[in-house]
This record gives sequence, structure tokens and C-alpha cells, in this order.
Amino acid sequence: MIVVYHQNNRVNKVISVRNELITFDLHSSIAEVLMMLAHQFPEKPIVWCHQLLENSLNIDKMTTFFHHNKMMLSYDSTLTSFLGNGIGFVEESPFIKVNKKCTYPTWLMSSKVGVIHASSLKLIGGTIKADANFDYFLNSVSKVGMILGLLCYSEPKLLLKNAPNSISRKANLFILFRFVKQHYKKRWIVLLFLNLLIFEKRFPIFPFLYSLFFKNRKKTVLNLDSIPVESTLTVIDKKTIDVIIPTIGRKQYLYDVLQDLAQQKHLPVNVIIVEQNPQSGSISELHFLTNETWPFNIKHTFTHQAGACNARNLALSQVESEWVFLNDDDNRFDERLLETFLNKVRQYGVYVLTTAYLQQNEPQRYSITNQSGIFGSGNSFVKASCLVAVSFDMALEFGYGEDIDFGMQLRNNGFDIIYFPEIRILHLKAPMGGFRIKVKQLWDTEKIQPKPSPTIMYVFLKHYTQQQLSCYKLVSFFKIMKKESVSNYRVFFNQFEKKWNLSYYWANKL
Repeated sequence: MIVVYHQNNRVNKVISVRNELITFDLHSSIAEVLMMLAHQFPEKPIVWCHQLLENSLNIDKMTTFFHHNKMMLSYDSTLTSFLGNGIGFVEESPFIKVNKKCTYPTWLMSSKVGVIHASSLKLIGGTIKADANFDYFLNSVSKVGMILGLLCYSEPKLLLKNAPNSISRKANLFILFRFVKQHYKKRWIVLLFLNLLIFEKRFPIFPFLYSLFFKNRKKTVLNLDSIPVESTLTVIDKKTIDVIIPTIGRKQYLYDVLQDLAQQKHLPVNVIIVEQNPQSGSISELHFLTNETWPFNIKHTFTHQAGACNARNLALSQVESEWVFLNDDDNRFDERLLETFLNKVRQYGVYVLTTAYLQQNEPQRYSITNQSGIFGSGNSFVKASCLVAVSFDMALEFGYGEDIDFGMQLRNNGFDIIYFPEIRILHLKAPMGGFRIKVKQLWDTEKIQPKPSPTIMYVFLKHYTQQQLSCYKLVSFFKIMKKESVSNYRVFFNQFEKKWNLSYYWANKL
């Protein structure tokens, strides 16, 4: 491991873990020194640390959380990142509002302290100019790398407790616009300009024009497959798996799912089925659960209370195994699904895994293992110990956004969600079962219906920044405005505001 200590935009010293001094060019920028070291020591992790934090660097424990070569970690205890809150105006992902109390997935990096393996830095940094602004360079490496499969995190364990606060450098609007131009599609610099104009009453015309002189890095052609991944973490012990399946009125589809589970090379221990039928006096129709012999234990709960959130929570409360497969009643998969899942968990040292989830004849668009911005409650695997403080939010029952919320709860408890494209589950999108009833929402009696759905607004208010919510509002406005006549603009605008405010009102009620 190589450690680079820096201060005042210059490298002070470079040492190995054995405290051996390593020579470097005193006139080079910090980024240039890192790139030089990456070529000189291609098999080593490279750590950067502000000089004021030298005695607080948790170097002895570094390998316990920097556990494979395709990672990039950083940490800054301050709430605002280098790029500032304005980055929320151009990105709606869960990677912007960072929980500084736990390991949290984000590409927002800091020059205060961090680590990346030389092999990753050589590949990604080699296509990026070694900027004199070290924070800009680090954020560019992580932003480009995350899309390509580099796993990036805010990691408080990089520093010992009670570490002193070093000076944080913050980007101005010129740097923010440049970053957006270099790492997003062109339309986002226009949207950033409009967001700042509308929501912050600023007119950043010069930063906007300045950004036009920079080349976009989003189209960088790189392949990180040459970097081997073999985690040193031990996340699997018993290899036991429970499967949870909420079901309602899909008897034959559920039977097919059970047949797929029965054919697995690595069998689950328990299959936990929560059957719902809201009709009064109804009984279970799943006679095959007891009439046939299955190579696993079936836990069957029948309830008159409909709702996927309640059903999944009931199922999760019955989990006994080390791992949980959140399945659905209209999925199909091959006999190596569970075996492959365990192999990938072992290789990457992950606690939450989500799969490719395609419908019949749907092309697969994403082919890179990376940090997922979504969570699928019908195609994900979670270590049971991660679920102690996590459940499906009943405020979102019969609405939208429960998957998003569940994924955000996991992230805010320190568990990232990794997408593996080679693990595939077919989603049949079966027709709704015959027992579903129209659920009356609290806002159904409103003369003007709220838009977006109050449950979506609820999720935004709960998990995203104000800038991200403002961006969502502006983008929604433009999408809807396309369908409206210019002559009706005033009426349309007033209606849009009323619907938005109603959504905000009911989200707060939820």
C-alpha cells in the first residue's frame, strides 16, 4: 500500500506501509503524482490523505474494508460535497444525498482521504487529464468509473474517531458547470442553468458559456474487466437461503415458480409464501403446497389483508436462513440461479444483490456489474442480518415507490445494492389475479388529482435533496408541457402548480 500525504495543492511526502519514503516530482500536481505511482506500483492500493489527518488515518484496518481491487473509497465528514448541493439539480440518483454515518455508495469523492487500486486508477485516470484541482480529478475518476463498474463509496472507517477537521475546498459555479458538461448529456447544462435561475434566482450565464469549451468524458470507451475481483471479506457462512413470495390469485404461475425452485442445484431451506385474498370467507386455493412433496420446507400464510408491503413484511418476519431471496409469483429462472448468486456474493463480498429482470423478448441493455440505483423487490437477494432495521413502508401500500424506499433504507444502513447482469430472472408480468380490488386512496375525492403520485413525492421528501426534488419538478413540467397547446399555457401552469402542491400536501400526510 502506498500513501500520499498532501497539503496546499502539493504532495508533502509519499511512503509505503513500511514507512519507506518514495521519491516523486516536487513540481507535479497531486493527480500527476498519483498517476505516476499507479504506473510505478501497478499491484498496490494507493491512498491519499491530507497532511492534517495523518495521525487519524486508519491505515492498519484499511484492508478490512478496501477488500477488492475494483473499489474507490473516500470520506469527508462535512455534509456538503466538493461540487456542492447544486449537483442535485442534474442527478436524481440515490448517490447524491450521502449518509456520512455509514458506508454509503456515491461517486462524490473528497481529497481529504481516500484509496483506489493502482490498476483501476491507471485505466480510468489514463483517459482523464491529471487536473491541477485534485478534488475535480477524483470526482471525475469516480463518476466515469462508477458507470463502468468501479464501486465507489463514502467510507467513514478511513479515519479514526475524533479526527480533526481539515479545510474543505468547494467548487464554484464555473467548476460545477464544467463538471456537468464533461460528465452528463448536453441538455443538463441547460437544465442546471434553468434550475439555478428558477429556484435560486441566479443568472449564471458566464459559467454556462465557460462550460461549452470542455469536451465530454461520458463517452470514454473503457473496459474494467481486466481488473480481477476477489473479495477478502467473508460474507457467506452457512449458505442457507429462504425465499419469500407474496401471491394473490396466480395459482398456476406460483406453481411454476416452485417447480423452478425445486430444480435448483443449491436448494433453499424455506419457501415462505404469503397468500392474499381480500374476499370475506375465502380460503386458500394453493392445495399443491400440501398435496405434493417439495424438497424444501414451505411456510404458508393466508391473509385477507391485501397489499404487497404487508405481505412481504409478514414473509420477512419468518426468515430463518442466512440469506433471503425476494422473489415474485410470476418469475421464471434456471436451475443454477441460487448457486450463481452465492458465487457472485463470495467473489464481490456484497450483502445485497439484484439481477437482470427482463420480460419475454426484452433486450438486455445493461451488461456491466455495477452499483444499482434501483432495488427490485421481486428479483433481489439480501443477507438476513441487513434486514434488522429495514421493512417495507406501509405508507406506500397500494401506491408507488416501495421498492425505491426499501433500497434507500438498505443504503442508509450501510448496505449497497450491486447489479449482476449475468444473473437473469424472467418476469412474465402475469395478469392480475382475480381477487384484486380497487383501493381507495386518501386523495381520490380531490377534484384535481395530485401529480406526481403522493407516494412518489413521499419517497422524494424522505430520501432526496431539495435540489433533486426541484429538478424532478422542472423535468416533469417540461414533459407534460410538450402535450399542451401554447395558447393554454397559463391554465396549464396553474393546474400543474395545484397538482404539485396537492401531491406535496398528501405526501406530508402520509
